[in-house]
Amino acid sequence: MSYLMKGFKCHSSVMCKVAGSLFKAHTLKNIFGINEQFKFSRASSQLSSEKTDSYNYIIVGAGSAGCVLANRLTEDPHSTVLLLEAGPKDTLLGSTRLMWKIHMPAALTYNLCDEKYNWYYHTAPQRHMDSRVMYWPRGRVWGGSSSLNAMVYIRGHAEDYNRWSREGALGWDYEHCLPYFKKAQTHELGPDQYRGGNGPLHVSRGKTNHPLHQAFLEAAQQAGYPFTDDMNGYQQEGFGWMDMTIHKGQRWSTASAYLRPAISRPNFSVAEKTLVTKILFQGTKCIGIEYVKNGQRKKVFANKEVIISGGAINSPQLLMLSGIGNADDLKKLGIPVVCHLPGVGQNLQDHLEVYVQQKCTKPITLYSAQKPLNMVKIGLEWLWKFTGEGATAHLESGGFIRSEPGVPHPDIQFHFLPSQVIDHGRVASTMEAYQVHVGPMRSTSVGWLKLKSSDPNDHPIIEPNYLSTERDIWEFRQCVKLTREIFAQKAFEKFRGPEIQPGNHVQSDKDIDAFIRQKADSAYHPSCTCKMGQPSDSTAVVDPQTKVIGVENLRVVDASIMPSVVTGNLNAPTIMIAEKAADIIKGLPSLQEKNVPVYKPKTLETQR
Repeated sequence: MSYLMKGFKCHSSVMCKVAGSLFKAHTLKNIFGINEQFKFSRASSQLSSEKTDSYNYIIVGAGSAGCVLANRLTEDPHSTVLLLEAGPKDTLLGSTRLMWKIHMPAALTYNLCDEKYNWYYHTAPQRHMDSRVMYWPRGRVWGGSSSLNAMVYIRGHAEDYNRWSREGALGWDYEHCLPYFKKAQTHELGPDQYRGGNGPLHVSRGKTNHPLHQAFLEAAQQAGYPFTDDMNGYQQEGFGWMDMTIHKGQRWSTASAYLRPAISRPNFSVAEKTLVTKILFQGTKCIGIEYVKNGQRKKVFANKEVIISGGAINSPQLLMLSGIGNADDLKKLGIPVVCHLPGVGQNLQDHLEVYVQQKCTKPITLYSAQKPLNMVKIGLEWLWKFTGEGATAHLESGGFIRSEPGVPHPDIQFHFLPSQVIDHGRVASTMEAYQVHVGPMRSTSVGWLKLKSSDPNDHPIIEPNYLSTERDIWEFRQCVKLTREIFAQKAFEKFRGPEIQPGNHVQSDKDIDAFIRQKADSAYHPSCTCKMGQPSDSTAVVDPQTKVIGVENLRVVDASIMPSVVTGNLNAPTIMIAEKAADIIKGLPSLQEKNVPVYKPKTLETQR
């Protein structure tokens, strides 16, 4: 999703000067906790000083999945693990405060719009969207995209995972996935049949109780939709308060939840700013990887397995660079074929969304928070106490609904924000306004990605093929119409000004379709490019054990192995995938919880 308090971006020099002056203060130790955190930094092994060039496991990518795997696999003191990350650490001098652009929840647009911690991908021109080139930020830092995202914790619907099982991912149905969501999580409201109570990933609810969030939830109920007290629990359908990966006012990425607690283990080595360029094979047996660090090309070996956790773009890219993919495509680029696996890079799926924006007649939005003096105040409060408006991403309410009668479970998602976002947050808000991010969850448009060249530094060609089906166009029309209906309810009367976007002049289906083509953008949920399925499925890349089909000792574990995209944000499901894969790699039987109740509408004859 593209967000938020864009004003921070426009005045980053102000905040940097504030951080700099604080850094020089006599209270350095207390303010930044450097002594407490620095032991982590020292424990981070540099590859150049490693005594060994062989490990049991090599994990490529310290993102949402890689950090989980590194933690879980090093729980066994006899297993040696090397974790490699192309980007830098998410701390400065061991301090998260000094790296406030990552760890302050409200500052998230800094890194969404900055290449320092971000792969900064762009798609091919989209022929069904007026030939627009779409921006795709992806994390390139410890924590991966969990260090860049909007911290929304959504698991998806139970039926997503039952569908995975039907699509060939046997053992990945809801009753086998729910226990791993719970294992990962500590929810601030405590454990129950759906929530976890003692996992590394802290999950919280918003604290602002903003009147516009209240109005949004009231308006949804006035429009005839139910309130749900936990969209990750029994009932996804409806509107309610969102869960967020924020803990004590800080972003709680997988680097914070999983990597830092494990980094001092003697059997764990981690290297940053290390680009893996190739997977090494003897025949079809994976034996290690080649990487570039500080301009030097080196090799390191795994005597058990290499696990690729680069994400939905980098994982298939690395497989193809290493000779695993469509043989014809690889030969054209002069890449020796190790295994013809035509599904690599195919089946690309994403969520597209649009912002419906309304002017607010009262000065209660986040517009004033984006003025320079207010930003300094917000920043100082967060730096000092991790509290205030800097301690939330402000996406605290949302919901899921069905687009029409007959749809069995929600296929449209809403995120409400008491502010205006323009161009992924790269342009400052211009007025008091509120908006909803809305989009279809199970689009029928499917894309692909391919190598541009055999150079690992070249971004691949990304073709999401957005809005290529009539069904997708119709669903987006519904998104706009249903959102307008909610915004027109009585709860918004005292706040509602003119519609900014699409604008009151956009009424016909033709005009709405044109608006969608011009303004819809990625929700940043690329997935499914190394699809999990049965070895008999020619489009599958990994089997249900996460092993790459046709080779030995190689796995992929991240959002790329989803057979199909889930109903909601992808960070929580990616963490679940890694938790479950860790047990598979360890040879442990899968956790399972049978007969957990899941809400079903009383009738499918109505839309709500």
